Amino acid sequence: MHKKTGVPLFHISKRKALPWYGGWAIRGGAIVLAMVVCAIVTTLLTGENPLAVYATMLEGAFGTQRRIWILLQNIAILLCISLAVTPAFKMRFWNIGAEGQVLMGCLANAACLILLGDKIPNWLLILITVIASCAAGAIWAAIPAFFKAKWNTNETLFTLMMNYVATQLVAFFVIVWEVPKGAGQIGIINQKTEAGWLPQIGGNKYLLSILVVALVTVFMYFYLSRSKHGYEIAVVGESERTARYVGIKVKKVIIRTMVLSGAICGLAGLLLVGGINHTITTTVAGGLGFTAVMVSWLAKFNPLTMVFTSFLLVFLDRGANQISTDFGLNHSFGDILAGIILFFIIGCEFFIQYKLSFRKTVKKEEG
Repeated sequence: MHKKTGVPLFHISKRKALPWYGGWAIRGGAIVLAMVVCAIVTTLLTGENPLAVYATMLEGAFGTQRRIWILLQNIAILLCISLAVTPAFKMRFWNIGAEGQVLMGCLANAACLILLGDKIPNWLLILITVIASCAAGAIWAAIPAFFKAKWNTNETLFTLMMNYVATQLVAFFVIVWEVPKGAGQIGIINQKTEAGWLPQIGGNKYLLSILVVALVTVFMYFYLSRSKHGYEIAVVGESERTARYVGIKVKKVIIRTMVLSGAICGLAGLLLVGGINHTITTTVAGGLGFTAVMVSWLAKFNPLTMVFTSFLLVFLDRGANQISTDFGLNHSFGDILAGIILFFIIGCEFFIQYKLSFRKTVKKEEG
């Protein structure tokens, strides 16, 4: 604040819509600045060469063919869950329960494998697991949606609490199905017969998940941007009053959208148990239900942009793990670098939406 005029040093104003290259230029500058800050922090805290640290991050993600496949698989699962929560977020329904919905999809899949594994043909078992997993996730999401539509309950707290219920249900059935008894874990389900396991494409167990999620990404892009349902979701998200005025049944849209979100989370559970891990634990989702929230927000609910945001977060996570291994550093140091990079990337969105205007200096007129 200027002492004499009372004019502030700067003020914040809404920026006009930037062209696409302007926004990406700001994001690129933020990444470069983040790398510079990370280099300074690395030098001060560890004395290691920052370039060697960055090379290690690349090595952790792309060092071998297997690492590349694992990277792509991890991106696919995170992207799948991010796509699941996006319709709800676009509708301003804050679904924080993706973790629980994925777990219920995993639980339904595991139940089918364990209870029906040697009783029906394999193709029928796989079909049943697909339906059961998607249905379980959809039902788990429909419960808070119904209460929201009927009694306007707080969806954030409701979906968050459903995560804990789902975790305890999984913990209960892990004990029921544990092998051997007293082990506290299930182990690989149907390891000898591979009954109910999703098929591998070209002998690669990662490829199917990647292709399935690629199809879901394309579907969600057209669903949200080109379909009538997508239009209704956008209108409800902007204003429920406006939606009702134009004849949209808001309660129906809320429940329908959450059923879709839950079904896609259940699909992620199917891929985790039936296609990748072939077992179930309370941590099989790995916290991706919460990470997906960040992916969706960073991408501004655009399914295609989520491919890049999912890649960024998975790359940072795998890079942080590799740094800890190669340099013998605490894993927290890798997380510090990842956190700095994310801070700059998230922060740059402010400068895409707003601009700082500094006070102009006023020269005294000479008498």
